Amino acid sequence: MRPGTAAGARRAGYTGDLRTVMGYLLTMSTVWQQTPISAAGRMGTADEHPGRSDAAYRRRRDALAARADGHRVGTPYPEVDYTEEEHRTWRTVHTALLPAHRAHACREVLDAAADADLPAERIPQHSEVSPGLRTRTGFSLTLAGGVVSNERFLGSMEHGYFHAVQFVRHPAVPLYTPEPDVLHDVFGHGVHLSSPRIAALYRTIGRAANRLETAEALDILSRIYWFTLEYGLITESGTPRAFGAALLSSYGEIAAHGSREVRELDLPASAATQYRISGYQPVLFAARSFSHLEDVLGAFCAEFDDETGDRLGLPRLSRERG
Repeated sequence: MRPGTAAGARRAGYTGDLRTVMGYLLTMSTVWQQTPISAAGRMGTADEHPGRSDAAYRRRRDALAARADGHRVGTPYPEVDYTEEEHRTWRTVHTALLPAHRAHACREVLDAAADADLPAERIPQHSEVSPGLRTRTGFSLTLAGGVVSNERFLGSMEHGYFHAVQFVRHPAVPLYTPEPDVLHDVFGHGVHLSSPRIAALYRTIGRAANRLETAEALDILSRIYWFTLEYGLITESGTPRAFGAALLSSYGEIAAHGSREVRELDLPASAATQYRISGYQPVLFAARSFSHLEDVLGAFCAEFDDETGDRLGLPRLSRERG
């Protein structure tokens, strides 16, 4: 899940056909305003994605999302009887992303993924994932139906809760979705929250969020979250490696650093950077090391308050909605 208006965040695709994949990656390097709308990598607007136009899919998605209405953070909630088609989508994504992680993810993520030990053949229930997270880092998944306010989403992280959805992306584009789904939340954030060091970063942002009173300050903090925990890179042996959960759950984006602008991590600069919700990120930020990320994010969040934006001269940015 993502904070604020993050219902349009992208997921990129893989079909197993090398020529299709290479053509797709070449296309995505130049078309920031569009997103894949077919398994073959055809580009279009987010509204053209089958996940938004398939009425039967929308009914299933909306029924699962509706379970979160009135949900209290941390309280139990029902499991999902996933269909075979939904499990097949999980298998497709799992098969594609495992080698992509080995090739392009940073070491802390690889170690965390090994500890997470997610099943390959079926979608795990939230109730299966949370006990392992609690043992390793004290975190649990809590139910979300879609967009969660910055205050609730970020603030819950201080207390060891991460908002996650239960619905599955559309099967026609198995590694792309215009919004976060169970694959993103479990395969991206579930892996993150298996690492005590990464989980500590979530709590760091959560503590800062719970000190804030203004929507403007929470919006700035959500951008810091976006460019670190969702789309951050870690430099290892001189090469940017995928760290953020959005990259970990997106085959097309996990290896695409060479086709976009990569800047050294600068949190005030990232907080002043417009990010895309329904298109690809044209700019990413890379920490010099995981320790560098810990130091920079920890120091920034320790001093962050409602006046930080004014002190740093940060603009109020309107997000692009997908």
